[in-house]
Amino acid sequence: MTYSNRDIIRIAFPILVSLLMEQLIGMTDTAFLGRVGEVELGASAIAGVFYVVLFMMAFGFSIGAQILMARRNGEQQYREIGNLFYQGLYFQMALAGILFLVCYLLMPLLLRQMVSSTRVYEAALSYLNARIFGFFFAFGGLMFRAFFVGTTQTRTLTLNSIVMVLCNVGFNYLLIFGRCGLPALGITGAAIGSSLAEGVSLLFFIVHTRRHIDLDKYGLRRIPGFSSTVLRRMLNVSLWTMIQNFVSLSTWFLLFLYIEHLGERPLAITNIIRNVSGLLFMVMMAFASTCGSLVSNLIGSGHPEAVRPMIHRHILLGYAFVLPLALLISLFPDQVLSIYTDMAELRIEAVPSLYVLCTAYLLLVPANVYFHSVSGTGNTRTALFLELSTLVFYVAYITYIVAIRRYSVAVAWTSEHFYSICILTLCYLYIRSGRWQGKSI
Repeated sequence: MTYSNRDIIRIAFPILVSLLMEQLIGMTDTAFLGRVGEVELGASAIAGVFYVVLFMMAFGFSIGAQILMARRNGEQQYREIGNLFYQGLYFQMALAGILFLVCYLLMPLLLRQMVSSTRVYEAALSYLNARIFGFFFAFGGLMFRAFFVGTTQTRTLTLNSIVMVLCNVGFNYLLIFGRCGLPALGITGAAIGSSLAEGVSLLFFIVHTRRHIDLDKYGLRRIPGFSSTVLRRMLNVSLWTMIQNFVSLSTWFLLFLYIEHLGERPLAITNIIRNVSGLLFMVMMAFASTCGSLVSNLIGSGHPEAVRPMIHRHILLGYAFVLPLALLISLFPDQVLSIYTDMAELRIEAVPSLYVLCTAYLLLVPANVYFHSVSGTGNTRTALFLELSTLVFYVAYITYIVAIRRYSVAVAWTSEHFYSICILTLCYLYIRSGRWQGKSI
């Protein structure tokens, strides 16, 4: 059994479109707030990454669930997928409730301790107070995403993402600037708009699944009771991915906090670069995520020998899509940056960081494909160990160049090169060793 390049693109393309559409939500927020003010632009970076750190815990669980669903799909044990889906949904809703309460009670204290600028603190808190309601919608949507990717029915993701982005653009336009008689809420309006768009996305998933998916085949028609046995089996895979995602994004949040202490202008630049990076990152992640799912399917169908050639094809395809886009961004930096802000001085200062970012994808593409391949083998505990080992050096690097030496934002973004070299080396050596073969999940 193997997958051709056409098969890979057929599966990856809807994921790519859905991820790009999801990225457009953050891009829309930044583009609108970049025309409200520099403080709001910087605050949305801190608040946005803070939200993503917590979101990635749920995303990590969904990746583990996706791996299990893909394995059952490869084994043709389709009816077990439904039970995995519902147990995962119960867990996600409980996690959303816990994180909502923790954020509501502790967020003001945490942000006050971490953010030096009073104006940035107040704007970030205003954003997050509205944004955390989106946990319930987003976490539920992640389980639908895991189901569609794990069963390689990824076209649905495209339709869902288009609906979500259109809603987000509309809600943001109305709520940020106060159109159609609504009050101008600024950064708070961006948070409310994004949460409402995630609610529409979840509703779309529910309706589409009931109308277009064979509920009996996948065991989705009957909603089972809570099963601690099934959930423990899921957490045996997902827990390590959850920890890995949380710790990984926490260190990225640390980078943003370090930059915030450099000033409001460097933070605003960083937010713009983060959003430009998101376009390239989502293209890369489409192939990395597809590779992880197909690796699990290959192992489940008894073809571990096809794993390494599969990884190499994903890297080449990732380069074929990412590098031309990175080159285009490098050739027309002002035009790209003008999407996010109409402040000319801010755009000029952001160009060096943009160049650094684009070169990082020479290393980020193979690094992420290999890392997702390690997770796809089911050895998520090993993936966590490799990630934690890398992050120890990453934190030391950003602490030295940003917190201690206080270098420019452009130099700070070389941390992406450093991270990629470390994680790529470790994951490559692990896959080449063959110690992942025979893993049962």
